[in-house]
Amino acid sequence: MSPTPDTGATSTPTLDLVSHPLCPYVQRAAIALAEKGVAHRRVTVDLADKPAWFRAISPLGKVPLLRVHRPGGASAILFESAVICEYLEETHGPPLHPADPVERARHRAWIEFASALLDGIAGFYRAPDATAFEERRHALVERIGRLEETAGAGPYFAGEAFSLVDAAFGPVFRYFDTFERIADFGFFDAAPRVRAWRAALARRPSVARAVDADYPGRLEAFLVARGSHLSTLMARSAA
Repeated sequence: MSPTPDTGATSTPTLDLVSHPLCPYVQRAAIALAEKGVAHRRVTVDLADKPAWFRAISPLGKVPLLRVHRPGGASAILFESAVICEYLEETHGPPLHPADPVERARHRAWIEFASALLDGIAGFYRAPDATAFEERRHALVERIGRLEETAGAGPYFAGEAFSLVDAAFGPVFRYFDTFERIADFGFFDAAPRVRAWRAALARRPSVARAVDADYPGRLEAFLVARGSHLSTLMARSAA
C-alpha cells in the first residue's frame, strides 16, 4: 500500500524510506538516517512483484527511494542512495562528511569504490563455475588489498569520526559474514586494518540495525536460489 502523505501543519518534512530487505543501498540510507537521528517510516516492497504505486514513483524501478512529505501535502521522490545521503547531509546534522573540500571529495570517491566492491561481490556470488568463481574471488581480494592501503588507524575510515564512507562500507562488509559461514575464502587474510574496520562497523548500532533479524536467512536463501557455483558450495556445506 502506498505511504500516505502527512498533511499536517508541521514545518519539518516527514520521510518514508522505500526499501527492500536485502538491498545494501537501502542500508546506506538507513544508516545515515540513524546516525543523524532523523525520524522516518520504512516501507518495504517486493521487487519481484512491484506494486503499481512503486512503479509509478520509481524512475529506475529500484530502491531506495526517499519520499519527502513537505508541509501543505506536497511530496517529492528522491532516488539513488548517493543522492539521498547528500540530501540528508544538507538538511540534517550532525555532518557525516569532512569540512575540508579535498577530504570531502576523497570520501565521495571511496563511496564509489564501495559501490564497485558491491559489483564485485555480485559477480562472486553469481559466478557460474569454479573457474569464474576463483577469478572473481581473486578480484575481490585485490580490491580489499587496495582498501587496506588507504585504511588508517581506525576504528573508522576517518579515525574516530563515523562518516558516510562508513555508511557505505557497513553493508558491503555484511556480505562477508554469510560468505564466511560457507567457507574460508581468504578475503581479509592480508588486510588486518580492513578486518578491524569491518569489526568496528559491525558493532555500530546504526549498522547493525539497518537490517532486520531475519537478514542472514534471507540472504542465504537468495544465494542458494542463484544456481551458481557458490550455491553448489552452500549445498555441500549443508549436507
